[in-house]
Amino acid sequence: MENLGYYNGEYDLIDKMKVPMNDRVCYFGDGVYDATYSRNHVIFALDEHIDRFFNSAGLLKIKIPYTKDELKEILKEMVNKVDSGEQFVYWQVTRGTGMRNHAFPSDDVPANIWIILKPLNIKDMSKKLKLITLEDTRFLHCNIKTLNLLPSVMAAQKTEEAGCQEAVFHRGDRVTECAHSNVSIIKDGILKTAPTDNLILPGIARAHLITKCKLFDIPVSETAFTLKELVDADEVIVTSSGQFCMTACEIDGQPVGGKAPELVKKLQDVLLNEFLEETKVD
Repeated sequence: MENLGYYNGEYDLIDKMKVPMNDRVCYFGDGVYDATYSRNHVIFALDEHIDRFFNSAGLLKIKIPYTKDELKEILKEMVNKVDSGEQFVYWQVTRGTGMRNHAFPSDDVPANIWIILKPLNIKDMSKKLKLITLEDTRFLHCNIKTLNLLPSVMAAQKTEEAGCQEAVFHRGDRVTECAHSNVSIIKDGILKTAPTDNLILPGIARAHLITKCKLFDIPVSETAFTLKELVDADEVIVTSSGQFCMTACEIDGQPVGGKAPELVKKLQDVLLNEFLEETKVD
């Protein structure tokens, strides 16, 4: 199949799938999601993404109708039904189906599982990003990978209108994260990245970046940093599931980074090799 949609055990091409109007996602965005990539029909970092998915659901008291192992098997089965081995692998759970009511439905209403698969490659890390900065107006539970993404949608539109690729959020002077990614900086050989409190999503790619820094004895400081530190950094690094370690060349129209290219290349190479190794076929 060219692509694949899945809803509670039924699947077809994405544009042929239909879901009930009373799925609570339609009224409230009442659910959580996670996503990663596959190569050779092998899903990258699946265990870590599943763990985060279950954690997000638990924080919203959503009962996923499968165990972790059961959901992993469903995802693996679905990935093999798509022709291309390189895919964007997305899944979400919503808090069931019922007439519109803000309060949770009764316990006997099962949650709904969605899966969306489409051909897509990870991004070329040699390319540089242009960024803009925006005040972070999201709610105070950014550590939950919720479906309520309207602030990120608005930020994405502003980013596109500015001819850039990503927006960096900040609360006052504190940098939090990007609209779709985590952001970190390198200064004087030290990686600085925001702490995983309630103001940022604990990114899987961010965690892999930290692990690789420690592998190379690159000091890591998980502390908040400011807008001034961002623009004065030797390198500005954007991480997500599809762009493991991409650097910025511009923020709000001003040139940034480019002062530690060898260090960045070392990290990019080891992160890409990890992806290639985990998703190879024997």
